[in-house]
Amino acid sequence: MHRTILFIACLGLLLPVAPANAQKNQQLQPKPALLHLIDGNLRQAVNQYKVLMGRVPADRLPKTYYANADKLETSDAGWWTSGFYPGTLFYLYEFSEDTTLLHEAQRRLSLLEKEQYDKGTHDLGFMMYCSFGNALRLIGKKLLPQSAAPYDSILLTSARSLSTRFHPIVGCIKSWDSKPWHYPVIIDNMMNLELLFWATHITGDSSFYKIAVAHANTTMRNHYRPDYSSFHVVDYDSVTGAIIAQKTAQGYSDSSAWARGQSWGLYGYTMVYRNTHDPKYLQQAQHIAHFILTNPALPADKIPVWDYNAPAYPPLRDASAAAVMASALIELSHYVPSEEGRGYLEVAEKIIVNLSDNTYKPVVGSNGGFILRHSVGHFPAHSEVDVPLTYADYYFVEAMLRYRELGKDHK
Repeated sequence: MHRTILFIACLGLLLPVAPANAQKNQQLQPKPALLHLIDGNLRQAVNQYKVLMGRVPADRLPKTYYANADKLETSDAGWWTSGFYPGTLFYLYEFSEDTTLLHEAQRRLSLLEKEQYDKGTHDLGFMMYCSFGNALRLIGKKLLPQSAAPYDSILLTSARSLSTRFHPIVGCIKSWDSKPWHYPVIIDNMMNLELLFWATHITGDSSFYKIAVAHANTTMRNHYRPDYSSFHVVDYDSVTGAIIAQKTAQGYSDSSAWARGQSWGLYGYTMVYRNTHDPKYLQQAQHIAHFILTNPALPADKIPVWDYNAPAYPPLRDASAAAVMASALIELSHYVPSEEGRGYLEVAEKIIVNLSDNTYKPVVGSNGGFILRHSVGHFPAHSEVDVPLTYADYYFVEAMLRYRELGKDHK
């Protein structure tokens, strides 16, 4: 009986674009003018990524682009953003059915395949589910070139590797192995839980589910302040599970609300609700949304500054935080009463419209082939500041595809 309940709870896992139907708000309808804008954006994105394809070395994956030096920065497959480029290609193939994108995505999966065994990172959800998860959803259990393993097998091995980083006394998946941290857990890690929910759905093994839920519960208890803003990092004592410190690495200060971190939490708890149907996670997502959307530092165009508590200068916006937020709000809008859902959807619509402006979306052929500009990676480290980022592109495309699904019957 328990396995049956888990199976039903996880039915939406292979549908990251179209949210699960549980408690779905059927009254939400897309705006025709915005659908027209989105279709134009996606056609341009297809062309942009063909530009990017031509710049990326065969054995590397893109990270960002520096326009002043016309320099593309890349990574190997072990970097945490490695799955976003092939993931975006799969999303754009889903829209366009352009096999050029499909073949490029599959080639890049070949680079990522070995990461299924990487037990030294908490980011296997980003790396593997955003890439292989979309591959499996769109084209099934096909084999990689010169590979003996189908996509679902690679994902399952990835979930097992991720599970090794869970500590039952702490109740969380460890983020970093570096000093001076003891057992650090970052809010970003909420996003990697989707891989574990998927693994339970596929195998019926509830151990993955239990790890994901334990992590979500511990994070809810220790990462969030009374106003539902989130710390970036909580450092634990691995012997007792006690909190050693609540700090930041990428935000303005330990007590501030780093913008992308707030978006990670919003998206993460919305996703956990989809996979558990437990109302406490829906309530958590609603509380986080309220903190963000009523924050006096949120600009009128809804494109966040890089940290909600940062000084006004430099006035850096973070398109990646906006894109993650828009995608999350579209899904969250399905799970709440119609008036509240419409409010969330209107914010997502405003974000999509404003990211479609030439301030953030460059003309085809520029910006190194990236879709969006003006994101902030790690401001305190002076790294990837006011540049395009692969994950900004990924969640912007995902948000637009989710919006196109509004009003459609997925039963």
